[in-house]
Amino acid sequence: MSWGTELWDQFDNLDKHTQWGIDFLERYAKFVKERLEVEQNYAKQLRNLVKKYCPKRSKDEEPRFTSCLSFYSVLNELNDYAGQREVVAEEMAHKVYGELMRYSQDLKAERKHHLQEGRKAQQYLDHCWKQMDNSKKKFERECKEAEKSQITYDRLDNDINATKSEVEKAKAQFYLRTHMADESKNEYAAQLQNFNAEQWKHFNNAIPHIFKNLQDMDERRTVKLGETYRSFAEAERRVIPIISKCLDGMVSAAKAVDMRKDSSIVVESFKSGFDPPGDFPFEDFSQNLSRTGSDGTISNTPKGERDRDGAPGPRQDPKHPMSRTKNKLWLFGKKPKAPSLEDFSHLPPEQRRKRLQHRIDELSKELQKEMDQRDALNKMKDVYEKNPQMGDPNSLQPKISETICNMEKLRSEIHKNETWLSEVEGKQSSRGDRRHSADNHHHTPQGRESPEGSYTDDTSQEHHKPQQRSSPPQPGQPNPDPHEFDDEFDDDDPLPVIGHCKALYSFDGQNEGTLVMAEDEVLYIIEEDKGDGWTRARKQSGEEGYVPTSYVEITMEKNSKGS
Repeated sequence: MSWGTELWDQFDNLDKHTQWGIDFLERYAKFVKERLEVEQNYAKQLRNLVKKYCPKRSKDEEPRFTSCLSFYSVLNELNDYAGQREVVAEEMAHKVYGELMRYSQDLKAERKHHLQEGRKAQQYLDHCWKQMDNSKKKFERECKEAEKSQITYDRLDNDINATKSEVEKAKAQFYLRTHMADESKNEYAAQLQNFNAEQWKHFNNAIPHIFKNLQDMDERRTVKLGETYRSFAEAERRVIPIISKCLDGMVSAAKAVDMRKDSSIVVESFKSGFDPPGDFPFEDFSQNLSRTGSDGTISNTPKGERDRDGAPGPRQDPKHPMSRTKNKLWLFGKKPKAPSLEDFSHLPPEQRRKRLQHRIDELSKELQKEMDQRDALNKMKDVYEKNPQMGDPNSLQPKISETICNMEKLRSEIHKNETWLSEVEGKQSSRGDRRHSADNHHHTPQGRESPEGSYTDDTSQEHHKPQQRSSPPQPGQPNPDPHEFDDEFDDDDPLPVIGHCKALYSFDGQNEGTLVMAEDEVLYIIEEDKGDGWTRARKQSGEEGYVPTSYVEITMEKNSKGS
């Protein structure tokens, strides 16, 4: 249905309709803009959420649990999902919103052109009508004037008193007005014919052509809206396969969670290498009591047998009666935090071995990089020596020297860490040998480990005098005979004091030859650490024994004198 034939007289209404069409198109464009801003904000919030829950970590702190790795995989997939939302927003911005705004500007220009043509045609028709109307009015005036002159002529011609000259004059005026009326008539007829022709052209050619152009423009606008509706949906449809892959990745990450693997990682992460503590020996404090006939029921063991069985074990320090009980809460309580050391000696053996091995691997990688750099510099130096025009070989010597220096430092570090690793592995192997030896000799109770990882055998046959207690075994050395140090402690003269120390942590002294100490307790140093991690000390009460060197703060005296 054509606007030109059906709406030939609705120019103003078509003007309003086409303006409404452009306004509606721009309104839809505004909707698309707000829609893509929603997508952009959604993607931005998703990325911020991923960034918040996936913080940057150092390589050593990267999680190894499958549940954590799966969660970070979910975050990565969610980050990719956010990227697809950004793709949707970009598609809408370029292929929908941008296209609509450009098309809106084109429509405005085209509509303005067609309306200007219609107004020009209407103005021309109005001009023709005015010309015709003016000629019509002129013809009407001339006819009236001619009628008046005819009436005047007839009156004078019938008047017997009128002179001949007056009659002739009236007659001439009548002929003149009649002639002018005839000319006005002819002009009016010509203008009327011209107006009718122009009006036919206007309503049958000009206006239908203009209205057809407006109709085509409006129909193209409608088609364009339909195309942008489809593009709006296609922007979503294109990313659905990739979004499905992201969701599949999240499902795969969920399936990758392995509770058994996580449990094994917990074991590997926190395994100390220590053996569980054995049974506590029974300490018979009644052996020093005098026996009479009435109290013979206390102990039926003859004195001679008691002497053969060995002296009773040493008593706890009366100042710290609960020290052993409190310190044994390490197993399920809070263990005193030892200071971090370069050789990781503050860690349990198994964890120390892993940390040292990891450091050796890292240093080896750095050493390999330095070696590759040295080889590359040497090759470049050879090229410069053969082709001096390419560069000065002496300019590379400082860099080569620096690389060699770095290699030596790394080799020294690797050797130092390998020495510590050998020490740890030696301790673990010797501890296993001692445990096997203890089983062969049927020692009771079981062997224990000191807090630093060295292995000792607890025995109920502790010597009566503090000076006759055996020292703890040196880490990394085979377990000595329980009476190996008896001769050393049989000296009547006590060892001289060479310094003093303050206990940083409490120590329960479970093992034979060790000394119980409480936190902040001050002890005398009578023998320095020989490299085994133990220092020999003496309490103010005179009791002597070994304490972990890492548990005390030592101050050596310049001029040591005997106590």
